[in-house]
Amino acid sequence: MNDESQNKMGSPTPEELRQQVERTRDELGQTVEALAGKADVKAQAKEKTAAAKKQATEKTAELKEQAAEKTAAAKDQAAEKAAAVREQAAAATAQIREKTAQAAQTVKDKTPDSVQEKTAQAATQVRESAARAGQFAVDRTPDPLLEKADRIAKAARANRTPLLAGGAVLVAFLLIRRGRGRNK
Repeated sequence: MNDESQNKMGSPTPEELRQQVERTRDELGQTVEALAGKADVKAQAKEKTAAAKKQATEKTAELKEQAAEKTAAAKDQAAEKAAAVREQAAAATAQIREKTAQAAQTVKDKTPDSVQEKTAQAATQVRESAARAGQFAVDRTPDPLLEKADRIAKAARANRTPLLAGGAVLVAFLLIRRGRGRNK
């Protein structure tokens, strides 16, 4: 029998056998490389460590960006709220001043001239007495205490209008109450 007859009977040709051997070698080489890679624990650990580091770095950057965005949003929101509170406080202060001025004017308008004169005289006497008492106190008071008193007096001067208006309202209230007590 010749080569042709063997081919027809199902036997592989030498060329086919060579190709089959080559494929088997390639497959065997790939299998050996895969087994060697699996057996190299150090290389696997390095790869996993590098992957974990990369993932941690990416996650850290993402979290930093999110934190920066949230911080900026919180700062903006706080600034807006602070501005709104300042506006409300300014409006409330303006209303209080206006109402105080109106109350003071109302008290002044409703207070008889004789009472205003007596109040002015009493105020003068109180000022004079206060000046004498103040001088006496200054003469006998230690310096640190005088410095504190000076700071308090400056604060009172800075808020003179509300204090005077409050005093006028108090005087008017007391006079009205006294007048009602006499009518009973």
